[in-house]
Amino acid sequence: MERFRVVITDCDHGSIEEEKGELERIGAELILAQAQEESDLIRSCKEADGLINQYSILSRKVPESLPKCKVISRYGVGVDSVDLKAATELGMIVANVPDYCMDEVADQTVAMILALIRKVVFFDQRVKAGVWDFREGIPIHRIRGRTLGLIGCGRIGLEVARRVSGFGVKVIAFDPYLAKAPAGIELKDFDSVLKESDMISVHCPLNQATRHLIGEPEFGKMEKKPIIINTSRGPIVDEEALTRALDQDLVSGAGLDVLEKEPPGSGHPLLSRSNVVLSPHISFYSVESISELKRRTAKNVADVLAETWPGSVVNSDVRGKTRARFI
Repeated sequence: MERFRVVITDCDHGSIEEEKGELERIGAELILAQAQEESDLIRSCKEADGLINQYSILSRKVPESLPKCKVISRYGVGVDSVDLKAATELGMIVANVPDYCMDEVADQTVAMILALIRKVVFFDQRVKAGVWDFREGIPIHRIRGRTLGLIGCGRIGLEVARRVSGFGVKVIAFDPYLAKAPAGIELKDFDSVLKESDMISVHCPLNQATRHLIGEPEFGKMEKKPIIINTSRGPIVDEEALTRALDQDLVSGAGLDVLEKEPPGSGHPLLSRSNVVLSPHISFYSVESISELKRRTAKNVADVLAETWPGSVVNSDVRGKTRARFI
């Protein structure tokens, strides 16, 4: 029987040992193409039974040129790089790994909350500049008894809520897709979350409805001068409006792991602010999360080729018309 061929279109992980381990169980051949251009992708993948994809854009012409391909598995959550409509029409399953870094993103969120409330970064910079004076950072308020507002209360939001509850923080949330409040969280409408929160943390996906979800009108509704945390997607928060809100003392600070443009230009107005903590889109990362991501991305492909429905399918309407057979 001819071996399955699986092609990794591109990846920057430095090793593909986890992927090899998963695909060896079905005897598949694994090829790392490192292709970016459409013509190179088609040439490298034309005999593939399955693809693993990181950044390369799989526009319609690519899946249309792959007669044997049954599954495309994306490293991570987003599937922006894949033409979902074309893949579905062709009977290709598109799979992802939506929950590999829940702990890491939740940890980063809480780290930013604590760093801002306790002014850790500010004091670190002052001490290193030769200034040993706690009064430069006053006032600092106790975290116990404060209110965290979640914008989006999916799996990561729930993990954040679980962590901050240990600090004696009340958690409220806005999520239009939740009909029932999770334990320990009070569901509110959007404006109420803006009005009542001491801290606001963004955990919703980026789409047309959520782009600039938090902008000038929303900052104007924040009565408690909250800190703003965004570990989701940069364009959900209007950075120009955030800058003005900081200037006008409508918010107390911001912790941003994501920006509208990454990396920011050298003159970005948020770079020089002592009450803004920035990190380079790192919240997904740990040694363990990347290892899990690589293994589970490959497992999606191995499952399909072994005639088993994979754990997370993005284009679920492909069911019943797939190229792959299922037991």
